[in-house]
Amino acid sequence: MLASKATLTAHLGSILVIAAHPDDEILGCGGAMARLRAEGHDVKIAILGEGMTSRYRTREETDRTLLCNLREHSRRAAEVVGVKELFCYDLPDNRFDTLPILEVIKIVEEMVQRHSPDTIFTHGFADLNVDHRVTHRAVLTATRPVEGHCVRNLYAFEIPSSTDWSFHRMKPGFEPNTFFNIESTIETKKRAMACYETEVLAFPHPRSLEGLELVARRWGTVVGCRAAEAFELVRSVVHI
Repeated sequence: MLASKATLTAHLGSILVIAAHPDDEILGCGGAMARLRAEGHDVKIAILGEGMTSRYRTREETDRTLLCNLREHSRRAAEVVGVKELFCYDLPDNRFDTLPILEVIKIVEEMVQRHSPDTIFTHGFADLNVDHRVTHRAVLTATRPVEGHCVRNLYAFEIPSSTDWSFHRMKPGFEPNTFFNIESTIETKKRAMACYETEVLAFPHPRSLEGLELVARRWGTVVGCRAAEAFELVRSVVHI
């Protein structure tokens, strides 16, 4: 399914992107966010984890200046893709599995209750990173489709250097069935990713700007356009 015209995305309504770490929101759906904002959708971003503290022996040893800079990078990246509302939490980086899953679910439930999104974009389960897997599970639980629930559409995105590096050992694997044409916003996605000065790496790393473009071009060739982002449609409830 190739979504390439504004009329095809009207059913998405208001959108909440739930990411585990700073930069995941851009890596996973930066191009789609920029396109959806240009089409007039209300898009908000929530980042659950603090980022980068797992690079130190203990969280307490983290350079707080770098952590503050990372938060500022998130704000800049959101501005580049046109998103005005960014919500950052401080869950421990790459340690979501040390928390009671209920704690993460409650955060997501509160966000959904407050913002009432029609559509959520978040991580898939087929991913090497434990925080991504916990986020996926928490979102699924917090958005159970009981009668009257606001979330009608749920999409899972891939993260270069994490989803691909699982080498299909996570079952079920990432199997995209929905593709957003981002020909007009691939450069915006790259500019947004460039805001993450500590996260962008040199080619051929998947988190390089060249790497991101190659992934988008590759998915484009799969579905007949020049650049695309791939998603798994977890569910879509159509109200008649």
